Formats: sequence, structure tokens, C-alpha cells
Amino acid sequence: MEFFLLILLAIVLFSVYWYIRHKRSTSPPSSHPNSGQVIVMVVDSLMDQPLRKAVKEDHVPALKFFMDKGHYFPEVVSAYPTMSMTIDTTLLTGTYPDEHSIPGLVWYDEKNHHLISYGSARKEIMMLGVRNVLESAIYDLNNKHISSKVSTIHEDLSQMNHKSASINALVYRGSETKQLRSPKYITLFNFLPPVIKTKGTSFFSYGALARMNPYNRYKHVWQFSGFNDKFSVAELLYLIKNNTLPKFTIAYLPSNDKKVHKKGPMTTAGIKKFDLELQKVLNAYQSWDEALQNNTWVIMGDSGQAPIGKQKDNLIHLPSLLSTYKIPKLSTYVETDAQIVLALNERMAYVYVLDKNIQLSSVADQLKTDERIGFAAWRDGEDIKAVCSEREESLTFRRGGKYKDKYGQAWDWHGVPEVLDVTVEDKHIEFGKYPDAFARLTGSLYSHKGRFIIVDANPGFEFAVEGSPTHKGGASHGSLHEQDSLIPMIVTGTDSLPESMRIVDLKKWFMQLLNE
Repeated sequence: MEFFLLILLAIVLFSVYWYIRHKRSTSPPSSHPNSGQVIVMVVDSLMDQPLRKAVKEDHVPALKFFMDKGHYFPEVVSAYPTMSMTIDTTLLTGTYPDEHSIPGLVWYDEKNHHLISYGSARKEIMMLGVRNVLESAIYDLNNKHISSKVSTIHEDLSQMNHKSASINALVYRGSETKQLRSPKYITLFNFLPPVIKTKGTSFFSYGALARMNPYNRYKHVWQFSGFNDKFSVAELLYLIKNNTLPKFTIAYLPSNDKKVHKKGPMTTAGIKKFDLELQKVLNAYQSWDEALQNNTWVIMGDSGQAPIGKQKDNLIHLPSLLSTYKIPKLSTYVETDAQIVLALNERMAYVYVLDKNIQLSSVADQLKTDERIGFAAWRDGEDIKAVCSEREESLTFRRGGKYKDKYGQAWDWHGVPEVLDVTVEDKHIEFGKYPDAFARLTGSLYSHKGRFIIVDANPGFEFAVEGSPTHKGGASHGSLHEQDSLIPMIVTGTDSLPESMRIVDLKKWFMQLLNE
């Protein structure tokens, strides 16, 4: 009899457990357990004009709902170069590359003579070596390359005994040791070990390599190994439906970027698809209004994109412009006898001058003769110099001085400010087509060691070498130009604002929201 009662009790307990688990994973949650969170959704290459177009045409009801219920900021300044690795690191650390040390998607490691790439075009990955690129992107970026002198918002929250979530974000460094499990098709060719230990967040998703929802269906190789909007939203829904949203959640939505690269900056196809996923998030609550109760939602882009023309001349082949120098083909290891090494970030490039007998200024003067190039800039002692094809004279500037910009940053300068479309009046600096130009250029030029020039393309053009990704007839980013640099942000659930509308200022604001 006692044995029978024990069996009966076990059945009842299991039934209760199953019911609670089932109810929590399928029914809309109450707002109380999920109150007070900050939820950030980063939509790759989301831009103001196509977003407004989609709203006007009534194609994005979820985004319109957030915009109507909150605040809309159409011109938030991104980091530089306008590439996801640098932008995401700036977002999480609240610093520019001179502090966090991530110079871009592709850069040259002078100490080890290695060209570092976190992955872009298939041919470039093959030329640099699949294993090298995967190791850089999956492990080295978060565990080695981001400076130990800065902290991410995840690490700061951990110090305060708060948990956080990172969903599909390429930059995710946290305080907890997590495991990345390589898919079989990766380990089969010995590209990665089966298990990789990394520093991540309490709640952590990273495509097919790490997920919270064991039933997430969008993780297969034909679905970009989980790096897609459906996977990201399925992970976010798992937290919402199980009432386990932590204090801070950041979810990365990558799919729109591919549409824009292919179809151009005014396409709304990717925005419409994202909105369908966003509707799923809102539908997880009893009502859309309930989703906003006691939570702060931030929906934002990361970079813009500029259109690229369809002609051959819309691609700036840098080796041709610098044909008098010895430039090696794309390879991870750079031979020491190379004179110049190129690291292309689509519409921006680092030109590394390894031969110390070659003056940076002479290379820059050679580059500036091409009218497709917006400007070239380099370090000259403690100064930064910039030149462009439209001006004979140069612009020189440095930190500190009696001139202030709109962000309260102090500068000294001489020369021709029009080189970077800067105007100066009554000791006030105003930036034109290159937002926050002085600070963002300084950040990149001091981001890592080496003798190098930054070269930046005008809209309509992007840089090219053999193997690099190109986007003729579509769109591209990377540049300091406003078309690449200004992104929209939607905020609901708070009336507070960051110090300024720059991605670099958002971390401090997030922390203020979390401490309210």
C-alpha cells in the first residue's frame, strides 16, 4: 500500500511539474516576474529612411507600435569603422577602439605578422584559412583581443550580482565560463575542437554553438548555423515564456544586413521580416501593451549603408593605386619583406606601411589623388593629419585645446578643416558629413600598434582586393561618412536619455536604467 501511495505521489508530482513547465513555455507570462528589465534588440543595418518608408506603407505594425508608444531617435552616431565587431564592442564597453582595441573586421597584428579577420566573404575566408578565421571570431575576439583594461556591461552587472543575457551577439564577453560546442560539420574538418571554453554571460546563445532553448529549430547549416533572426527571437521567447529574463538582455538580429548589401539601402525586405519576428515577441504577452509594462525596450541599428554603383570603377582596387610598392596577396601570415599590407573593411581600409623608409605622408598623397576616396588620415607624432582630393592643404588636429565640439570634447587644430567637412566658429567645432569625426578617427588611429594610414571611400564606392567582399549595385558600410554612421533607435518604457546620441554613450545610460 505504501509503495502504491509513493508511486501515486510521484505521478502527481510529475504531472504538476509537467503542467507548470508546459504552461510556462506556452502561455503568456504575467508581467510581474519579468519586470524592470532592459531588453536591447540590435538590428543589423537598420536605417532611418527605409524604416520610415516601411512604417508609412503600413508594413511593420510591431515597429510602428514601439515607435508610437515610445521615443524615436533617427540619428544616433555609430562607432568607427562602421563594422559590427567594432560597433558591438563600443556598445558593450562604452569606449572607442583606442580603449577597447578592436580596430575593425580586418586588421593587421604587427607583433605576430598576422592579418586578423573575423570573417566576411567566402573567398577571403578560404585565402586566410578557415581555422584561422573561426578561431579569431569565435574565441580570440572575446577572450584575447578586447582589451582587459575595459569592462563590458555584462561584466559590470556580474560585479553587482546581476545576471545578463547575450543572444547571438558576436561580442559577448562576460564573467562566467561557458562552453561552445562545435557542430559536427566543423569538427569533421578539424576547423575547431569539439568543445571551447569561453567567457560569456549567465544566459548565453551563440548560434549553433550555444543555445538556451533545446528545441530551437533554426540552428542548421542552411540557416547560417543559427545566426539568423528566427534563432535569436526563439531564444528571446524562451526567456520570456519561462519568466527568466535577466536584468539586461541584448539580442542581435543579423538578417537585414544581407538584404541591404544585396538590394541597396532603401530596401525594406529585411525590415518587414524582422517585424514578423518582433510580432512573435509581442504576442508572447497577454497584450502588446503588457509587453511594455515595467520593461525598457531599445530597438536600434548598428550601422548604415551607402549605395555602391554597378560599374567596375565603383570598386577602388587599392593594389593598383599603390602598384609601386610590394603588396602581398591576401594571407594570414605576412612575409616580413612586404612593404605595404592592406586590411579592408569594405568602405574603409587600413594601409600598413611596413617599410620604414617609406613616409606615410607620401603614401597618403598618392591615395588622395583618387577622387573616389573621401580622405586619408594618419598619426604624425601626437597629431593626426588628414588629406583629401578636394584640397591641396591638410588638416591637423589633436586631443586637448580650446576648441569644443557638441559632445564637450576638447581639440586643438590647424590647417584646413574642410578636409573633413568641419566648420569652426567662436571656438566651437561643428561636424558635417563625418559625425563625431575627430573622436572616431582618433579612436581608430590609436586602436592598435603599427604605422598605418586610414583611407575612407566616398559614397558610391568601396575598396577591393582579390578575395574581399564587394557589393556592386547594392550597398556597403565601414566608412566615417554619415550614410554609414547614423542609425535609428526606438526607446519605450523610459523618458530618460543618454548623454548624447552616440553608441559610445549607451552603456552608461543602460547602467543608469538598470540602477533606477
